[in-house]
Amino acid sequence: MRKYYLDNMRWITIMLVVIYHVIMIFSGIFPGMGIPFKDTQYQDGVMYLLYPWFMVLLFIVSGMSSRYYLEKHTVKEFVWARTRKLLVPSTIGVLLIGCIQGYVSMSIANAFDTIPDTMPKPVIVMIMILSGQGVLWFVQMLWLFSMLLALVRRFEKGKLYAATEKANIIVIILLGIPLWLSGQILNTPVITVYRFGIYAFAFFMGYFVFAHDEVVQRISKLRYAFIAGAVILGALYLYMHFGENFAAMPLVGSVEAVAFAWLAILAFFGSAYTWGDKCGKFSAFMSSKSWGIYVFHYLCVSGIALLLRRHTSLSELPCYLITGVAGFALSLLLYEIISRIPILRWCILGMKKVKKNVQR
Repeated sequence: MRKYYLDNMRWITIMLVVIYHVIMIFSGIFPGMGIPFKDTQYQDGVMYLLYPWFMVLLFIVSGMSSRYYLEKHTVKEFVWARTRKLLVPSTIGVLLIGCIQGYVSMSIANAFDTIPDTMPKPVIVMIMILSGQGVLWFVQMLWLFSMLLALVRRFEKGKLYAATEKANIIVIILLGIPLWLSGQILNTPVITVYRFGIYAFAFFMGYFVFAHDEVVQRISKLRYAFIAGAVILGALYLYMHFGENFAAMPLVGSVEAVAFAWLAILAFFGSAYTWGDKCGKFSAFMSSKSWGIYVFHYLCVSGIALLLRRHTSLSELPCYLITGVAGFALSLLLYEIISRIPILRWCILGMKKVKKNVQR
């Protein structure tokens, strides 16, 4: 049976990513990445409550999905499928749309004002491409972890997976400790989104632990306790660190950040398993479009925000609303267009051609 709660978790989390980027693009917390209205913006608090956990959650979900895929496919099929779906968009796709995203990002940062007139055009284009990777860092890391998983499958014959099925709720809660420890290593110093330690641990935890229905069932029984704990720790974390750079070490790897993240993830899993294991027309639609929304949303959000801030005098609320609604709608539109163009759908979205049934 299809696990609808997992599909719903994925598209809901991606929508939270969209909301995060709408708020981030008008924030001044990351100099050069936003166009803030003022120094202190209380709506920035939403980012503090989302950033510690939502990408960790996506990697856990991806690890679970990898487990379910490998139950019906060979490792070779897994490697080819993940390479097409993940590596192609994050390499070839970046070359195609990276210039556009790079131009928008560099315009927001006023980077073109600092480029010497003598710099060759090809070099400027390369800088734009490197600056235009956007949200595809997640896709790059997910491909790397998938290839590592393919190697692990050659040596791990199912004993570890079988053992983790028995993990009780105490063990599950204590997994927050190695999650915190993994967050202290393999963090890139400049591009802080590349947190190889914690995201790798999350991915393999999804594969070995959360892929068991019994484990998620145990979590769901304490969902109210996890929700309450996440609310309390989230409020405390926001109170302690509002105004600080929450995306960089040491704050992003602090005990309070990871503890809040872990309880939020457990609360999300318990709630989704209990109340979200169903599929309606809207959830089916969102599940089928979530990949395209993820790939295109940041380009749309940042582009619209740049136009609004540079060419209108709209106040905060209209800018947030227009950027959010239009960014979401435009990302859907781009997905519908690109997914219908054979070459582009493969290069940018990693989608193969759908074979049509021929009636004779």
